[in-house]
Amino acid sequence: MEFPSQLVERAVEEISRLPGIGKKTALRLALHLLKQPEDATFELSSALKELRENIKYCKTCHIIADTEECTCQNAYRDTSVICVVEDTPDVLAIRNTGQYNGLFHVLGGRISPMDGIGPENVKIDSLISRIKSDDQVKEVILALSATMEGDTTSFYITKLLKESGIKVTTIARGIPVGSELEFADEVTLGRSITTRTLFSQD
Repeated sequence: MEFPSQLVERAVEEISRLPGIGKKTALRLALHLLKQPEDATFELSSALKELRENIKYCKTCHIIADTEECTCQNAYRDTSVICVVEDTPDVLAIRNTGQYNGLFHVLGGRISPMDGIGPENVKIDSLISRIKSDDQVKEVILALSATMEGDTTSFYITKLLKESGIKVTTIARGIPVGSELEFADEVTLGRSITTRTLFSQD
């Protein structure tokens, strides 16, 4: 791809580093920014700079936040349940369902020996310490990806909590609502069969 300016080329190179953005989309974004008032572009760059310099991670649950103090424990949350997820977007997805009002714990990744990521590279130790120091916790929900790495991480955490007496559950996996059965993959369909539940007319 040829560029009319080295400055445009550099901008495109940087923007295209973002996930899901190719060179053509990056070029459109760069040209769009050029058409906007200078203040708009400067506001964007200022917001990104401030994000990078000032963002914090909660010391307790490791969610991205404005402070290091835990803000998820309030009067409206069930402190007896901790939902373990891989990253902050998972927290937002679960919160948006409106079906969960417990606490969260962000691992910041998952165990993946192939990528050189072991238990010490994710926030598993702090999860175990958190559970052991809080006698209110009665259940841990493992809401990790349905992948080999996700299952490995879930198995490892379950093994560590085996003697704790804490109830360990995992989110259900099965056929998405509105999908056709014939298009489901064998693993998903198999898990749907083995984790079947009673049919309710309520």
